[in-house]
Amino acid sequence: MSVLMPVYNTRRYVRQAVESILGQTFEDFELIVMDDQSTDGSLGVVEECRRRDDRVRLFPRAKTGYCRLLNEALGLARGRYLARMDSDDVSLPDRFEKQVAYLEANSDCVAVGCRVREIDPHGLHLDVSRNELDHDGIVARLLEGAGAEIPHPGVMMRTSAVVEAGGYRPEFEPVEDLDLYLRLAERGRLANLPGVLLEYRQHFTSVNYLRADEQVRLASLVVAEAMTRRGQAVPGSFAVPPWRMPTKAESYRNWAEAALRSRRRGVAMEYAVKGVMAGPAEGVSWVVLAGVLAGTLRSFARSARDAFRRMASSPGGSGR
Repeated sequence: MSVLMPVYNTRRYVRQAVESILGQTFEDFELIVMDDQSTDGSLGVVEECRRRDDRVRLFPRAKTGYCRLLNEALGLARGRYLARMDSDDVSLPDRFEKQVAYLEANSDCVAVGCRVREIDPHGLHLDVSRNELDHDGIVARLLEGAGAEIPHPGVMMRTSAVVEAGGYRPEFEPVEDLDLYLRLAERGRLANLPGVLLEYRQHFTSVNYLRADEQVRLASLVVAEAMTRRGQAVPGSFAVPPWRMPTKAESYRNWAEAALRSRRRGVAMEYAVKGVMAGPAEGVSWVVLAGVLAGTLRSFARSARDAFRRMASSPGGSGR
């Protein structure tokens, strides 16, 4: 089995991403890392991992582009199955074991994904996805432009099917996953496993934040082409339903609440303040900040009370 991981300036996260692959319970794989001329030290981090584990194959490249890197990695792959992984995400330890078992047991399936747990930049848990599990449900969502119905960094595919489909088409980046899935669906069955097998990181340098408008435009072209291949009429003004990414203020508020649930009060305060700065006119930002402050004060009060009680009950304390 071959794992394809492009890397570009993710030094903060890439070690955890690589180690989550090397720690899989299914151990018979190669990890093909394509570095797209990172400038932040990412390459050095992966090189350290490569020296410790010969399953890592590292290929530094001059600025090439995401899809071209994936296609080059596809050409280098030696496994029957291809797993995708991004350099800022985390695969849970049994991901490969479960996906390989599913493909082995279902010869008509060409790609199997999973549900994901979203995490913030600090790795704190956010929402869990509710992806469709069966082929028909997945394809219906893909034809609405929802490429993330099979999360790209959480998919495992049959190498032969991807090669037969023509690999990734760079002209449709950054919806290359949607385009590939729709072509794969014409060659076999798609599926998602019901459990969470990937932690998908949210941050403001991700493609979803930086290229959202371009994704909608290209997704419309990809879906229209897929409909034509299926013999379906395409309306002249066809466009997929637009999707809306949360604003920075909304993201900071969500992350602050997640940090508070995890009792990471310092992180919660950081996010709450940033939420107010990003949306000072939004009353809910101030409400979240007030909640974080109140929670912090309550925690301080409890800690002070507990410390006083310990002092009072200790030998020589005021309670003796």
